[in-house]
Amino acid sequence: MGLIIIQVKKITFFLTAMCFAVASCTKDKTDYEAEIDTLVPEYHEFKEAVSVHSDGYDISIEALNGTFFKGYNEIRLKITDSRTNGKANTSAVTFLPIRNNADGSNVSCPHRYDLVDKPDDGYFSGYSVFTDESGSDGSWELYISFTIAGQTHTVKQPISVQEQTNKNLNITTFTGKDDQQYFIALVSPQKPKVGENGLVAGIYRYNRPTYPPSGNFPDASQFSYTEVSDYTLQLDPRMPEPSMGNHSSPNNKDLIQQSDGLYHGVVNYTMTGNWTLNFILLNQQGQILKGTIVPTDFTPGVEGVKSELHIDILF
Repeated sequence: MGLIIIQVKKITFFLTAMCFAVASCTKDKTDYEAEIDTLVPEYHEFKEAVSVHSDGYDISIEALNGTFFKGYNEIRLKITDSRTNGKANTSAVTFLPIRNNADGSNVSCPHRYDLVDKPDDGYFSGYSVFTDESGSDGSWELYISFTIAGQTHTVKQPISVQEQTNKNLNITTFTGKDDQQYFIALVSPQKPKVGENGLVAGIYRYNRPTYPPSGNFPDASQFSYTEVSDYTLQLDPRMPEPSMGNHSSPNNKDLIQQSDGLYHGVVNYTMTGNWTLNFILLNQQGQILKGTIVPTDFTPGVEGVKSELHIDILF
């Protein structure tokens, strides 16, 4: 009889623990869904983020929702003749973001310097991966040049870069084993779903200057970045919370470069919550530049091990 009572107590304790775990998981999931729904909307519409008038021309720069955020920003630049209000016949546009740090130093960030003309759409296209938001420790300015009828015009315009609250658009900066500085910026999805998602990222390298500045600030050669070509970004997504045991998911695909210069893959989120995108970056020769293999052990109750190269997200 005593043995039966002990067994019943064990079963009751186990069921109670299971109920507590399920309730905790449900609460966490509900909190995650509430956060993503209220704080991280999707933006699909381009709006004017900043405008400037110079030499009889109006320059308008558009970004998603009219805001520059820390991380990847697609930009659209339009130039209008102020006298006719018509599109200016512009032959070339350059775009250089500069951060003026509080200590007096100047840095840039990955960007497209020579913007791409999209005549059918009426704008010049580019991007900027802002590495910091504006604040007391530093401010951002855009240096823009454009050529019309053989004459080059230059513009300097202060801008505000906001904090990126959407963790699905996080970035990371690191030094590779080749002693080069790299940047990985998540581009898409803004708002993942449970299941397979197309995962898009930009991968960039800072081109360390090989000679002193020309003397004319800013010298674009001192602030040059490259979209790395034909690399591979291996992907291993995990849920690192102790309650999740650092489990992964099936049907993920490594990120490889496509014709738009960005890297595309697939990530399968089996549930909402905290996820870590563990990466290993390989160069064109298949050599590891950064990243470590994550153990496959299921570790309930223990925070999961992460690759030395990773980005945390939440949805």
